[in-house]
Amino acid sequence: MKKTFSGNPVFPGWYADPEARIFNNRYWIYPTYSAPYDEQLFFDAFYSDNLVDWTKVEGILKQDDIPWAKRAMWAPSPIERNGKYYYYFAANDIQSNEEVGGIGVAISDSPEGPFKDALGKPLIDQIHFGAQPIDPHVFIDDDGQAYLYYGGWGHCNVVLLNEDMISLGSFEDGSTYKEITPDRFIEGPCMIKRQNVYYFMWSEGGWGGPDYSVAYAMSSSPLGPFHRVDKILQQNPEVATSAGHHGMLQIPETDDWYIVYHRRPLTETDANHREVCIDSLSFNKDGTIEPVTITFKGAPYTPLEK
Repeated sequence: MKKTFSGNPVFPGWYADPEARIFNNRYWIYPTYSAPYDEQLFFDAFYSDNLVDWTKVEGILKQDDIPWAKRAMWAPSPIERNGKYYYYFAANDIQSNEEVGGIGVAISDSPEGPFKDALGKPLIDQIHFGAQPIDPHVFIDDDGQAYLYYGGWGHCNVVLLNEDMISLGSFEDGSTYKEITPDRFIEGPCMIKRQNVYYFMWSEGGWGGPDYSVAYAMSSSPLGPFHRVDKILQQNPEVATSAGHHGMLQIPETDDWYIVYHRRPLTETDANHREVCIDSLSFNKDGTIEPVTITFKGAPYTPLEK
């Protein structure tokens, strides 16, 4: 019997920090493998033609492919440009500028990889404005300018990516890094654009606790300012806890949106026991976002037009 909804979680296994994309007329989810940092040394990906049936692609990027990565690879964010796929990720969980690690970028000819390190070193390897270089999120605006948002420790920065997608550009004032931290930001930035409004979203609370959640801001510019509006994703004590660190999917040619996120089942106490889920996200007439209802149902059967 054909499934009519994905169900939550959308696929088995402990995964977190999902980024959601449409590549080559196919839905993709790129998550972190959720495990202790010394075991979190590879990335898998999942694809679907209909949001319901998901296929796993194992090991699209591994520690062996990244000469400078030693531990804790997480929070992937891929994007396509000029026929290539660029995959941004965090590695090594650096705590100071003396350590090797930060945000890397890998490249592939296809969305399923394999991805290979593009630089032989991190793209961002220093702590600027107090932001730990983790949790990258890449966004290309309608004018073709690419932005990379990132940050932990309660600070968020944005940088410009050059056309090659593996080097950093400069802002009009000559600077490379710009701090855009909204109120209560912790980590996990995410950006979408809808009807000429930039929606900047982020995770609040501690990722290991039940209160992990997502809030958002609205702006007329991809650089902000971003003033916190409200929380839009959080735990439901009857469904799951620790709902956060998400990506977004828009069904092409529609105003139908889905939030892809991780949460912790009520039966689990291990911080790394997280699973990837998907639920509907809606906008009010004034452009604000309605709070998301987290479900066990997930997303409906939604094939992409071929």
